[in-house]
Order: sequence, then structure tokens, then C-alpha cells
Amino acid sequence: MKRSSFENFHCSLAQALERVGDWWTPLILRDLYLGVSRFDELIEDLGMSRNLLAARLKSLIDHGMITHEKPARERASYRLTEAGKELIPILIALTAWGDKWATPANGVPILFRHRACGHILSPIVTCSNCGEIVTADGLDPLPGPGGRSAPGTKLVARKLAVTPA
Repeated sequence: MKRSSFENFHCSLAQALERVGDWWTPLILRDLYLGVSRFDELIEDLGMSRNLLAARLKSLIDHGMITHEKPARERASYRLTEAGKELIPILIALTAWGDKWATPANGVPILFRHRACGHILSPIVTCSNCGEIVTADGLDPLPGPGGRSAPGTKLVARKLAVTPA
């Protein structure tokens, strides 16, 4: 099924979803992070069609989240860029949500150990200024400098009292 495009939405979340919002992309990024980096390995691990994987990989390359490397005399592989690596903590947080609210039948399938302290972690979002844990109830959304009434934010802009552009 073809999904809707968010390309014209005036919203950072919509733009992020435009790049990573299909079902396969987070799984591809996860696999690349975990060292599954060759085309055939990704096919074997994820069980997706070759055409679909090729399209997703091309999109990830075009959006600067991965690179395709072909060293001399070696098989080609894919690697995360800085943009791709910055998504990993977000994907781990989403995984932690799945561990809590949608746990697979046999239990949590993967754990992550924090190298700095050696402990298994359960990621949380904290305030970059005070370090306090962030919850939905503890936030006040405010209009940003680019906030305006536009596709994808018409009602949001009104809720945040942004004047029309």
C-alpha cells in the first residue's frame, strides 16, 4: 500500500517521518547498527523483497542517513552516517516502548548495555537543561520561529496561537 507523502507539510515531525516513516526503514537502520550491513544479509534477516529493500536503501542514501561502500575486492556494504547514527537512540527508545507495551510472546528480544557504566539501560527522555525526566504532562508546547499555519500544522498553529503566514 502506498503511503501519503508528508513532503509539503510544514512540520519537523512530518519531515522526519517522510524520511523514516515506512515500516521497513527503522528495521533496516536497526540492522545496520547491529552489523547486518550487506544487501543479502538484510534480505535474509528481514525477509523483504529485493526490489523493496533496494528502494528503501536508495531513499536512505538520498536522505543522507546511510552510505554505500564498495572497498576494493570486497563485497559492498551499507553504513550509517552521522544522521543515521543520531536516530539509533530514538529507535532504542521506541524499542523500549515496545518492550513495555507490546512485548513479544517469549519476552524482550534484545537488551542494550551502556558502555560508559556497563549497565543494561532502559532509555528515557530528559530535559537537556535540567536533566529532569520528560513526560507528556510536563511539557508546554510553544510556537517555534518557523511556526505557521500550513499543511500539516493548520490546527496545531491555531492551538499554539501562531498567526497565519
